Amino acid sequence: MKSLNMSIGQLLGQAIVYGGFALVIGYLATSPSYTYFDSSKSVILVSFAHAGKAAGGCRKLSSKELAKLAPNMRKKMICSRERVPLLFEMSIDGAQVYHGKLMPTGLRSDGSSKTYQKFTVAPGRHTLLLKLRDSDRTDGFDYVREASIDLQPRQNFTIDFKASQGGFRFE
Repeated sequence: MKSLNMSIGQLLGQAIVYGGFALVIGYLATSPSYTYFDSSKSVILVSFAHAGKAAGGCRKLSSKELAKLAPNMRKKMICSRERVPLLFEMSIDGAQVYHGKLMPTGLRSDGSSKTYQKFTVAPGRHTLLLKLRDSDRTDGFDYVREASIDLQPRQNFTIDFKASQGGFRFE
């Protein structure tokens, strides 16, 4: 009988301790108010991964160079795996907010270049100008898009890039 009372006492003690933990966790989850984002603002988010054109081009191997290679490795042309860095610029309402050189990823710089940029703006009408160079040209851009957008308070406006779909995409 005594062991039964101890079991009930232990169960009650555990219930009290666990209930206390639950109350503390519940309080900490709701009571310290934290505002992650100003509700009177909007966000423009630019996020994409894109591989630039191949850098260095290709060259034709001579017959001596081909003879040195194993038969299964003999290609007439050898091309660099390295990609050119991207040049990305963004302007909002005529003011340049981002200008950056996006380096390719990978051990041999043969991967895609990536960016994630977040801009907090006032709600309303804005004019965006986006430019991207993904080739080895020295001036100008390969992709340019200008658009006028209308943002609501607390709206998240995302910009992506897909070369196969014509360039910059708005969502």
